[in-house]
Amino acid sequence: MRVLAIDTSNLVLSVAIVDEERVLAEMTTNQQKNHSIRLMDCIAELMDATGTTPEQLSGLGVAKGPGSYTGVRIGVATAKSMAWSLNLPAVGVSSLQVVAMNAVGFPGLIVPLFDARRGQVYSGAYRTEGMESVILQEKEQIILLQDWLPLLREQAKGDPILFLGEDVRLHRQAIVEGLGEQARFATPAHNHPRAAHIGYLAMRQLQNGGNPHELVPEYLQLAEAEAKWLAQKQEGSAKE
Repeated sequence: MRVLAIDTSNLVLSVAIVDEERVLAEMTTNQQKNHSIRLMDCIAELMDATGTTPEQLSGLGVAKGPGSYTGVRIGVATAKSMAWSLNLPAVGVSSLQVVAMNAVGFPGLIVPLFDARRGQVYSGAYRTEGMESVILQEKEQIILLQDWLPLLREQAKGDPILFLGEDVRLHRQAIVEGLGEQARFATPAHNHPRAAHIGYLAMRQLQNGGNPHELVPEYLQLAEAEAKWLAQKQEGSAKE
């Protein structure tokens, strides 16, 4: 099985081609650049570098969010389009779980985190499953950091809590104030997502197929414009 994996859900752009035993190629950049312009070039470059033809692909995996609304849509739309045109299955993987995979083997609670503004974060809590994956312990959600930290302390049951993600630096002081020495922090190399992890998480799902038409983003909240539109619609209905 050979899988093409894509992540454009945040600032990092990552693309990989993996099989059951090897990461055949992976490209990851962490720059403020337009994913919609660069993504297909990256895919073409990795396909060429690995000698992979479309016929050799068994399926696609893509980070489905949460994250940047535009970024998530770029990755999901690309994966759906490629899968449909090549008649391949495609599945989505949580963007938070992808980052959590960097800490497989950590003997405590693993907490990937993306900034969601106004004191909020996108986050979830995971624990290592064997030495191959992570399993969800506390559901992924958008939540005020001040409300999230007590929940994590309770879930950790005295174990250390490892925070990962490019945005952790924005909240590090608040995390330390809330959790003290129980809080641990990853190195910069462990903070960004890797498409190779998407490939292996997707590979498990692809064994059961994956209809690209059913692949949808998971934002964990409505876009601000959509929320305002719904509020206005409900307000109008109430007046009728």
